[in-house]
Amino acid sequence: MSWHLSSVAMLAKALEAKAVSSAELASHFLARIQAGGRWNAFLDVNPDLTMEQAASADRIRAAGKAGKLTGIPLAHKDVFVTRGWKSTAASKMLLGYQSPFDAAVVERLGMPSEHNPGGAGMVCLGKANMDEFAMGSSNENSAFGPVLNPWNPACVAGGSSGGSAAAVAAGLAPIATGTDTGGSIRQPAALCGLTGIKPSYGRVSRYGMIAYASSLDQAGPIGKTAEDCALLLSAMSHHDPRDSTSLADSGEDYGRYLNAVWDTGAAAKPLAGLRVGLPIEFFSEGLADKVAKSVREGANQLQALGATLVEVTLPKTKLSIPVYYVLAPAEASSNLSRFDGVRYGHRTNEYRDLSEMYKKSRTEGFGSEVKRRILIGSYVLSHGYYDAYYLQAQRIRRIIAADFQTAFGQCDLILGPVTPDVAWKFGEKSNDPLQMYLADIYTLSTNLAGLPAMSVPCGFSQGLPIGMQLIGNYFSEARLLQVAHQFQQATDWHLRQPSEVL
Repeated sequence: MSWHLSSVAMLAKALEAKAVSSAELASHFLARIQAGGRWNAFLDVNPDLTMEQAASADRIRAAGKAGKLTGIPLAHKDVFVTRGWKSTAASKMLLGYQSPFDAAVVERLGMPSEHNPGGAGMVCLGKANMDEFAMGSSNENSAFGPVLNPWNPACVAGGSSGGSAAAVAAGLAPIATGTDTGGSIRQPAALCGLTGIKPSYGRVSRYGMIAYASSLDQAGPIGKTAEDCALLLSAMSHHDPRDSTSLADSGEDYGRYLNAVWDTGAAAKPLAGLRVGLPIEFFSEGLADKVAKSVREGANQLQALGATLVEVTLPKTKLSIPVYYVLAPAEASSNLSRFDGVRYGHRTNEYRDLSEMYKKSRTEGFGSEVKRRILIGSYVLSHGYYDAYYLQAQRIRRIIAADFQTAFGQCDLILGPVTPDVAWKFGEKSNDPLQMYLADIYTLSTNLAGLPAMSVPCGFSQGLPIGMQLIGNYFSEARLLQVAHQFQQATDWHLRQPSEVL
């Protein structure tokens, strides 16, 4: 059977009907991972442990205690620490590191136990490649080589969750976890023709997630459909007292509206009553014509489903890049200071004193992009520049968040592109950091504001996928997924597969 072409929802039904076992699914995907090594989507696999988890899932099903996701395989981004698999954040600094505990996301999705009764019972296939410490937009910054895009191996898969996206697009995993600090779920999902959602900040625990920028990082799923993302997000989201940013009321069924109509008192069309805002700034200079055309056609499809399109403005959109690249590096310089070669991580072989050990260990362990962001962060936090850069960026961040609230006074969700263009060729932007940073122009502002946002496939250009971005107000994930699901019921962009997967 071509189980790799199935959605998570379809696999769950097959498991429930006993058409396949968890062990058979795990074996199928492990074989595909081995055969699909060319994509460089995985950094570590442990077939014995995967099969052990699959056997446990089958026993849970046989005992009649299975949940919706019991026995479904998945891949975890290598930013989540895991017992049994190496956790490196795609950096030489953590080469070979084995965590003694699981991240909260891994725990929530993993096998239930006496200490983890809420585990969803999913089976881990391994750790997905990523940009080093989640810093990048193309997955070219991994210390273990770039991830190739299954739609065109000459093109990037997007970052930083590129391994997660490529694994799902290539049929190596039915779904994967990712993290989004400035677009790192939505962008690779868009470039690989997938659906991915970044929930509101605080929805998913960051405990055990190797930190990049703590006020921006948020975990979420990358899958084939909105329905699959709703299933995984429902299992991931919960209040975690170990994470001080975890929302007290987090955790709900994000799929509860999928097949509902937007306004039960309105017309028969499923999205009647929905107001979709199109920001002027999202469709201006810098957006490729082919992307603009596909995104507008996506908006027209929502209109055909009953939605009303309204023009809105987000005047501070262009400022999101300088604000982000002040705040995120500042937080990164603080978070990454712990990697000093003393307690864990890479330590240089030759040094004369403690100071030299620090310098040489960090020089050898970190890649060029990580060093660049640490330097920027240290600079903007230094005496004499803190007020001029860091505090000013925080003030503008609040203005960006206020702009969204003004826009939401006129609409229920905001629609636009995910990226200015389709996936680019390797090396095309890697020598020009500013060009690379501009790839995040449409995604950064939602992280700065802490809003939920998602990418939905809406077209193709030159054989490469195009993603449409849906942005909601705080805690509106279920409604975003409803709109995405209705869009996917009316279109087939999400069903298309790279030729090598078929």
